[in-house]
Amino acid sequence: MPVNFETVEVKTDILLLGGGMACCGAAVEAAYWAEKQGLKVTLVDKAAMDRSGAVAMGLSAINQYLGLAKGENTVEDYVHYVKNDLMGIARDDLVYNIARHVDSSVHLFEKWGLPIWTNDEGNYVRGGRWQIMLNGESYKVIVAEAAKNALGTDNIYERVYIVEPIMDGDRIAGAIGFSTREEKIYVFKAKTVLAGMGGCVGVFKPRSTGEGLGRSWYPPFSSGSSAYFTMAAGAEMTCQEVRFIPVRFKDAYGPVGAWFLLFKSKATNADGGEYMVERRPELENWGEYGKVKPIPANLRNYLGMLDVEEGLGPIYMQTADAIANLAADYKDDKKAFKKKMKALESEAWEDFLDMTVSQAILWAACNIAPEEKASEIAAAEPYFIGSHSGGSGAWVSGPEDCAPDEYKWGYENMTTVKGLFAAGDASGASSHKFSSGSHAEGRIAGKAMVKYCVENTEEPNIDAAKVEALKEKVLKPMKVFEENKDFTTDPDVNPEYIVPKQYMFRLQKIMDEYAGGCSAAFKTSKALLEKGYEYLTMLKEDSEKLAARDLHELMRCWENIHRTLQAEAHIQTVLFREETRFPGYYFRTDTPKIDEENWLTFVNCKFNPENGEWDVFKKDIVRLLD
Repeated sequence: MPVNFETVEVKTDILLLGGGMACCGAAVEAAYWAEKQGLKVTLVDKAAMDRSGAVAMGLSAINQYLGLAKGENTVEDYVHYVKNDLMGIARDDLVYNIARHVDSSVHLFEKWGLPIWTNDEGNYVRGGRWQIMLNGESYKVIVAEAAKNALGTDNIYERVYIVEPIMDGDRIAGAIGFSTREEKIYVFKAKTVLAGMGGCVGVFKPRSTGEGLGRSWYPPFSSGSSAYFTMAAGAEMTCQEVRFIPVRFKDAYGPVGAWFLLFKSKATNADGGEYMVERRPELENWGEYGKVKPIPANLRNYLGMLDVEEGLGPIYMQTADAIANLAADYKDDKKAFKKKMKALESEAWEDFLDMTVSQAILWAACNIAPEEKASEIAAAEPYFIGSHSGGSGAWVSGPEDCAPDEYKWGYENMTTVKGLFAAGDASGASSHKFSSGSHAEGRIAGKAMVKYCVENTEEPNIDAAKVEALKEKVLKPMKVFEENKDFTTDPDVNPEYIVPKQYMFRLQKIMDEYAGGCSAAFKTSKALLEKGYEYLTMLKEDSEKLAARDLHELMRCWENIHRTLQAEAHIQTVLFREETRFPGYYFRTDTPKIDEENWLTFVNCKFNPENGEWDVFKKDIVRLLD
């Protein structure tokens, strides 16, 4: 280890890894209960909490709010919605638990100062059945402030990248990472740990390359650390085949939800045909899931993809028609019509300015006025998330009062590793929690972690020699560079090492071409997956030669290593599920149909960090509701 790196040891009871919505929820809840028990809560964030996580830029809507107090929806309604949207693959108990608590998180947001739209009756303005609209540019700042106030600044470590778990046999004992600003190694020792470090982008080649490299729908700084951490600890994972592909405004990834739900806009092909209408017979091929309302997100994607495959693109969001239709009631009053059009135009721009500023910039750059001209939409590259319309993450224990015995082995949201919890994008099979549900799930986990500490008082035993080995491992890319930097005159080209950007390009090329990325029209097969895994194995060997010139590149090296394990888990589980259950997310050309008889089941997996081997297996779906 370079002699100038200082080792900072931090001892705590409850360790929260991540600064997004889940960990902010966990911070508020855990701090409240921990104070009563004399326990210490510590949070570590790769970035800065004010602008960390998937809500970093803000949001124009909260996508999960049930309105239980006013009888707007029921928890059972939401469970059915989530189950159907994921083609039957969801944990009823986990979805139920989040849904019954999520409204209270939203009410906290409003109490803390989040401006949520209300109508003349004082009710929240709905963008859809489950969505409420807001002025959300400062959404994350407001939620983070509450978390910081609950914890106290002395218990928050920002700009620290977590690399590996520290284990005490089969029990979590802490985590090791490094500062991205100072030459410091951080060793965190804890009785219990929450993985809340987000999902994963950058495994597949993005549509935006060249000058647009790094532009994505999901935050590019979310690099699979949650999945890596839980897998490296030996936790059982679920739904690693379920990657999410959002359809968004092309090139800047602006959101489409408000346009479909609030503005009632339609998407058409270049000839003006509505694929959701003209392709409706295709839904008959996907069993009961093609008949439910709303149509599952992946099937909506798939119908549009069929148009693109037949050369009917580009696909357009008919923004001008939508705005004109909404203003039509005022057409007989010239003044009122002009006022309504101005208000709708303002809302159209605000939808992006609240959460995807780059899309507003692109509209301006392309001379697009939404009230006059349609905008292109397109399917993005695949992402791995447990909180949106995906489902990948750790297999966690369900709620005591309603989870079936098969789904319950300890404390709520604890993984199969003792003391290791997961929430938000890190927990699987409980999608459609979005920002508010992730916060609520974090609160659930935070309270359970306090209970764990109260009932498990024994301090974990940490092997000092193993910690020293982990320090060496963390800093190895810097050592590789130092030992080989003089071999060539150009530091980017060296036969003795690989720089992180070139490694990332190789990973993305493999996954794009062999595991069903954009250039392969999201199609793959057993033969392609096996060939891709062969190349991925070679790439993993080369990861030992990753080189870092500075702290920033050290972070980039480890981001790539984290992404690579997520890529492995994905290929393993897509290979194992011998059907096409998620057309629109991926299509297996060799098993092109849904198979309810054999594959209405979870596909779970475990990675053995000692020998690098995988165990992939089925897990029964147990329904709380019909």
